[in-house]
Amino acid sequence: MRITRSKAVAATAAAALVATLAACSSGGGEDGGEPAADLSGKSTGAMEDYDVGTSFKATEPLTFGLMYRDHPNYPFQADWSVFQHLKEDRNVSFEFQSVPLADWQQKRSLLISSGEAADIIPSTYVADVETLTSGGALLPVSDYLDYLPNFMDKVEKWGLQEELDRTRSADGKFYVLPGLLEQPKPSYSIAIRADWWEEAGLEDPKTWDEFTEQLEIIKERHPELEYPYTERWSINGPMEATLQAAAGNFGTEAGWGYGDGVTWTGSEYEYTGASEGYRELLTYFHDLVDKGLLDPEGLTQEDDPAIAKLTTGKVAALGVNDQEIVRYRTGFEEAGNKDAEIRQIVVPAGPAGNIMDATTGGQFESGVALSAKAAERDDFVALLQFVDWLYYSDEGLEFAKWGVEGETYTKDASGTRTLADDVDWGSLNPGAPKLLNTDFGYYNGVFSLAHGSTTDLVQSTLRQEVIDFHAGMNEKEVAEQGPGVAMDEMQREESSLLQTNLEDIVMTATAQFILGDRPLSEWDAYVAELEGAGMDRYVELVNQAAGVTE
Repeated sequence: MRITRSKAVAATAAAALVATLAACSSGGGEDGGEPAADLSGKSTGAMEDYDVGTSFKATEPLTFGLMYRDHPNYPFQADWSVFQHLKEDRNVSFEFQSVPLADWQQKRSLLISSGEAADIIPSTYVADVETLTSGGALLPVSDYLDYLPNFMDKVEKWGLQEELDRTRSADGKFYVLPGLLEQPKPSYSIAIRADWWEEAGLEDPKTWDEFTEQLEIIKERHPELEYPYTERWSINGPMEATLQAAAGNFGTEAGWGYGDGVTWTGSEYEYTGASEGYRELLTYFHDLVDKGLLDPEGLTQEDDPAIAKLTTGKVAALGVNDQEIVRYRTGFEEAGNKDAEIRQIVVPAGPAGNIMDATTGGQFESGVALSAKAAERDDFVALLQFVDWLYYSDEGLEFAKWGVEGETYTKDASGTRTLADDVDWGSLNPGAPKLLNTDFGYYNGVFSLAHGSTTDLVQSTLRQEVIDFHAGMNEKEVAEQGPGVAMDEMQREESSLLQTNLEDIVMTATAQFILGDRPLSEWDAYVAELEGAGMDRYVELVNQAAGVTE
């Protein structure tokens, strides 16, 4: 896998950005790019001077259609503060198209494909709608970048144009405005019993091999443990979170990051599940099982039993993210194990280096799509301005996360935000009677990224240990993603069936190889199975769509 230093990529992208924006933005026109869209007659309610730093307010009351993802943790309330302030302060109200979270993926697709989707479709990744772009129901938002100054300002400042261009479809356009991060925000690694590690004189492991050695020491010092390490997040596939976190260090992609099943080598895409890096990754975790260091049940067990093994002292390490570690600590207290200490380690380096895979190290998150029929509205320009302000301006992002100063939070002269005395979120203000999302509608994935966009906003609600974890992870190199794979409808139809069949084989074999149910000596036979299922043809289609081969 070809690797590039993230800082070098950002610098190169920034240096070349003036030319890139000229070629790719909707205002290209005379520079050979896309012509600016003609939106004459569609400026009802729009601000004439809207730009970066402008506080958006429609010049007259407007109502936009919003497909609302109703989350059971904070059920929809029409009288939430967030809606009241958008109406009073921004002149924007909504016609809600409410969809329960459990039905979100399927119903969103049905509403889009039938042409019945609301104007604004939030909480959407590029991959969620890539099969729906050819039907004409989604707006090619890349045609309207001139009207999205905050979005383009962050793309430019943060060196994201190349990553944005990878989202373009075969027609050269993109249909989702992704959520943007100033820096990657990795969350997953492994939690260790810090008190046991310190008693053994051990520091956090720097490499996966060192992690193996430390597990052996912990097992020797604690013979009551059947296994020192177990796993979770294995319901849809074996230990998906940890395999994704570890994969970059082995030069591959895995788990939740397996994606479309291809990995960039520097010159072309190869099939991930048949690669040498993937074999080395599986070999490593198989060796942990073989040595009695990794609990075999970790590849299939549900989350609650896995957590119980940790909190009751039956294991010393478990997969974690920066939120779940708080749950682990609560579990220790409930189990009467109040002296236990737990720490999230930075993902160790591996044979390929100290690397994050491209998905973990990416700077895109769920974003916003727009219905094609929104462009027919006479207030379409105002709709674009509103989306740009709420999802991409510093002011809008702060509003969506923290709410209204003086109501839900205060801010001191240094810019430090503090929740109001009666408001809590994430145990920042434990015991407060109200929650920022449940009672006010803020910190809501419908309106913003879960943690915000700028580094300042992301870190504004994080514990110091999480900030330190991010800093350690962001010292890693990030695997290069390679060119975008823009398939036309025929290519996508053929590749979709191949991809599904191939991934089924890979996921089954992944568990078998790690557990030892299938010996790694059968790797060549396994690759032959992939070839028989059309692996070579699938990779050929991918490389053709990426422009690597004819």
